[in-house]
Amino acid sequence: MDHRVKSNLAMEASLFYYVVFFLFLYFLTRRLLQNKGLPPSPALSLPVIGHLHLIKRPLHRTLAKLSKQHGPILFVHFGSRPVLVVSSPSAAEECFTKNDIVFANRPRLLAGKHLGYNYTTLPWAPYGDHWRNLRRVAVLELLSSNRVQKYRGIRMDEIRSLILRLYRRSTKGGEFQVEEMKSMFFELTLNVMMRMIAGKRYYGEGEEELEEEGKFKEIVTETFELSGVTSIGDFLPVLKWIGFNQIDKKLIALQRKRDGFMQSLIEERRKLTNDSYSEQTSKTMIDVLLSLQETDPEYYTDDIIRGMMQVLLSAGTDTSAGTLEWALSLLLNNPKTLSKAREEIDMEIGQNRFMEESDLGRLPYLHGIIKETFRMCP
Repeated sequence: MDHRVKSNLAMEASLFYYVVFFLFLYFLTRRLLQNKGLPPSPALSLPVIGHLHLIKRPLHRTLAKLSKQHGPILFVHFGSRPVLVVSSPSAAEECFTKNDIVFANRPRLLAGKHLGYNYTTLPWAPYGDHWRNLRRVAVLELLSSNRVQKYRGIRMDEIRSLILRLYRRSTKGGEFQVEEMKSMFFELTLNVMMRMIAGKRYYGEGEEELEEEGKFKEIVTETFELSGVTSIGDFLPVLKWIGFNQIDKKLIALQRKRDGFMQSLIEERRKLTNDSYSEQTSKTMIDVLLSLQETDPEYYTDDIIRGMMQVLLSAGTDTSAGTLEWALSLLLNNPKTLSKAREEIDMEIGQNRFMEESDLGRLPYLHGIIKETFRMCP
């Protein structure tokens, strides 16, 4: 009896070692075949996790260190995802000129599945006819120079509102007070985009917060909280199968909220258009998309409209607010530049009116500050 038990244990041990050996041989062979003709790669690529064990925060410094060791073009594995790290300016230029179509698609991440309507919105759609049509609609219908010019009054109105708000706060109590500009710039750009998209504003002083406004602010907060979170399931899919999918669940819940809110805005604009806005001179972006829906209802579904709304809202708020914040920070850190800009504005425009967008052509120094901000903080 003992002899049989020992024999069975020996056979199981032998089988285990054979399985481990063949798995090791399989991963080694596959990795060698995959790496054939690929750029240099760090040697310590482990099964399943790849080079994730080499990654430390901040990520850009880790990648810069690896690039110094292995060259300006580096191939690594973030779990199951192959990643090409390009740190050479000339190579990066070639990626986006001669080989731009090769690098046109984004990786299929969970955010694109849940927030991008299963990879069908402009940022997530694969390069092809659908993506080209969405881009054409964005460039020619929604963000054409003529359309943007029509929204100039909205931008000026929100800027005046912010300036008056700052003035009232700064002189409150008879003393100047410190103000946190990051949130104010964010609210400014969000109000501008929402008025352009749906004809509504949700931030400001002296306004009673309605249920709709509270819901919108909650959605915005959750969106930007989750937008910077990395889902481990994007790199190690096996973890999703054993319960590590909390980010997945949060994205699904957030998209359900966003969908409901955006659809309510669409229905509201649709009702207004049918009732009394058919000949309005200043259309919102939803109105433009609804007019396209009338011409081709099978393509321009409500899903397409909601996706376009969400893309415009996310792309036009956080990045614009961040650029304004950087511009103000750079000016405060360079008082001579700030003084020259004020002198130019006082000389060309005076102190009796607000500056208009059309004045920018007469302000080359201020124009240069804007370009330098884009260069330093792209």
